[in-house]
Amino acid sequence: MKHLLSALLIAASALTAQAATLEPAKSDLSFTFKQMGVPVDGKFKKFDAQLDFDAKKPEAGKIAFTVDLGSVSLGDASFDAEVGKAPWFDTKRNGKATFVSTAIKPTGPGKYDVAGKLTIKGATRDVVVPITLNAGVAAGSVAIKRLDFKIGDGEWADTSMVANDVTVKFKLAFAGI
Repeated sequence: MKHLLSALLIAASALTAQAATLEPAKSDLSFTFKQMGVPVDGKFKKFDAQLDFDAKKPEAGKIAFTVDLGSVSLGDASFDAEVGKAPWFDTKRNGKATFVSTAIKPTGPGKYDVAGKLTIKGATRDVVVPITLNAGVAAGSVAIKRLDFKIGDGEWADTSMVANDVTVKFKLAFAGI
């Protein structure tokens, strides 16, 4: 989910041919889902990205993004422990989520659609992440289906309790732009 942030990194470097460095302390990777109809917000505290991007040739750019699923926070230690278990993120066997770009398409000034492969819990899906780049900050959001990635297996697959729709939001700050 948060792996989509990698797409943001590409956009952030679009303003310059120099390599941009992610500033994790100024960046945010979060998500929202509904449990029994009530919105629940979470975030990831650890993520990393590698990018290769030239603003003059955005279609040739590449980005890889990794999220430490064990760094998830729902604001309560017992919830955080639960979401790390096998039905959810299964962090003992699947500690990382990844996004690897396959194409970058400019859609307007400072705007890009970054297509790529998102992998969570061994399931890989094609996603397109729209991003906006402004003053060294790449931002956006993307909707995914948790069950496409086996998040909430077994009894938790019932979407009347936990909705299938998850919105991943990101704000990535970069130095060197």
